Amino acid sequence: MGRVFRFGDDIDTDVLAPGQYMAAPIDILASHCLEAIDPDFAESVQPGDLILAGRNFGMGSSREQAAQALKHLGIAAIVAQSFGGIFYRNAINLGLPVFAHETPIAGEAGDSMTLDVDAAILTHDGTGAMTRLEPLPDFLITLIRDGGLVPHLEKRFAARKHSQ
Repeated sequence: MGRVFRFGDDIDTDVLAPGQYMAAPIDILASHCLEAIDPDFAESVQPGDLILAGRNFGMGSSREQAAQALKHLGIAAIVAQSFGGIFYRNAINLGLPVFAHETPIAGEAGDSMTLDVDAAILTHDGTGAMTRLEPLPDFLITLIRDGGLVPHLEKRFAARKHSQ
């Protein structure tokens, strides 16, 4: 459950992870995430908050730090009409749930919503309205629960080593 941040179409990775901060540690880079659109974003995000966005969220360059900055700030999930392909996979690989939904979802910035990742259902806490999202395959849910690709592989290799 978290507060909603709303963004429109074509949010690119340059806005999510500004180039002039790419060499900085993740806490510095994340503090500038989305500042060109919402200067208070990084300071106001709390763990568990959600992003609702339009088309092409995360379009642009392949910088993994775009998804990493959002996760570092505490964003629990992103629901967008569509995603940049590389951003989508980077988010999953980092353990950040991303869900596509073709039409805009009702709700305002600051509203509280709850996302059931397993069922792919987003519920508006104020109105009770439920939106079914495009579900993620079970293997991706497992990967996200494990914290991303690297922790998932470490877990699998450790389990394999212990079974030998």
